[in-house]
Amino acid sequence: MRFASTRGASPDVGFSAALVQGLAPDGGLYVPQQWPQFALDAWPAAAALPALAEPLLQRFAEGDALVAQAADIVGDAFNFPAPLVPLDETGHLSVLELFHGPTAAFKDFGARFLAACMTRIRSGNPKVLRILVATSGDTGGAVAAAFHRRPGIEVVVLFPKGLVSPTQERQLTCWGDNVTSLAVRGTFDDCQRLVKQAFLDPELQITAELSSANSINLGRLLPQAAYYVATSLAVWRKHGQKASFIIPSGNLGNSVACLWARQMGLPIGDIVLAHNANRTLPDYLQSGLLQPRPSIATLASAMDVGNPSNLERMSHLYPDATQLGQQLEAVSISDAQISARIISDFAARGQIWCPHTATAAEAYEQMPAGRRANGRWVLVATAHPAKFREIVEPLIGQAVTIPENLQRLFELPTQCTEIAATLDALREVIAR
Repeated sequence: MRFASTRGASPDVGFSAALVQGLAPDGGLYVPQQWPQFALDAWPAAAALPALAEPLLQRFAEGDALVAQAADIVGDAFNFPAPLVPLDETGHLSVLELFHGPTAAFKDFGARFLAACMTRIRSGNPKVLRILVATSGDTGGAVAAAFHRRPGIEVVVLFPKGLVSPTQERQLTCWGDNVTSLAVRGTFDDCQRLVKQAFLDPELQITAELSSANSINLGRLLPQAAYYVATSLAVWRKHGQKASFIIPSGNLGNSVACLWARQMGLPIGDIVLAHNANRTLPDYLQSGLLQPRPSIATLASAMDVGNPSNLERMSHLYPDATQLGQQLEAVSISDAQISARIISDFAARGQIWCPHTATAAEAYEQMPAGRRANGRWVLVATAHPAKFREIVEPLIGQAVTIPENLQRLFELPTQCTEIAATLDALREVIAR
């Protein structure tokens, strides 16, 4: 299996090289040159995620040294569940809980998978690998946790100062050792821009090899495709219908993973992307004009992305808005609607949503009743509500129980450096 840049001006590479490089030399994102196809009866009957992730990894790593270690990698990465929980008696609505990992967010799947791969790729290499990650909240914490104290690897986390929740900031700054946390005076888009500039900067590559752990990295998307494989197969085997997903969306990595799973023949029906007030993709599908813009701060802060990187991967598959609009839908949910949905679903269902999952729940409720009744809908729950207690608790009128994996982080000391949103400032910190 070989991987090409979305921009077509870089040499094709193998699986390990795509993971280590992160971003292609021409600034593009790596995508498969061809799509493996899976027959539904070819998947193992076991419901465990590692058993389903292993053949997926093996196909994408064909010809690469990692293929022989596929079982160990998925066993290392996926050591926590991703339960599909019914929300009604008919099975027409369920929630896919992706927040049972170490940092209580779906980013744990990709981060741990990437760390498991990188550790094996770098074994015996004397040169340091420096991973740069821009985060709007959850990615950085998951990457820091996954790579913490991994030998031969350093992590630099960039997050927008004052634009993440207190719990998220704790997760970004409590590690130390081989993890450096940077509070950038700017937005998530500024953080993402700095990471992209760093990859193209020769000075920063003198002392270490650079790689990424954002969803621009191929190694983040494939493990996310694995839980869409597992969930769609579970729905198909139980109900004989395709699963349709409603996905809280920001930088579009999770959304691309679902598209890729369907591209490989998995039984996935409709894909609906629930955005907050950052409307770049919904407006693109409506008008046909792509207009990236500065991000807007919302209650669903991890989705505050005005220029989503993975739209480039979507456009590689579906080059214009008309073609893309035939494959998925995108809606925008306001802060007022997020708050109202958290209140109403707690009252009606006893469900406590984080603000991001609430966008998916609201998108579902806005659908016509007939469409809801005829589908097998899956809400993708991307984070535990305890990560956003400051928002959720006043709305539901009670405390949110903090899971043990989050509680332990509050016992660790924090350390962080504030920088300007410039490449010079980033260079200075890394040089130190």
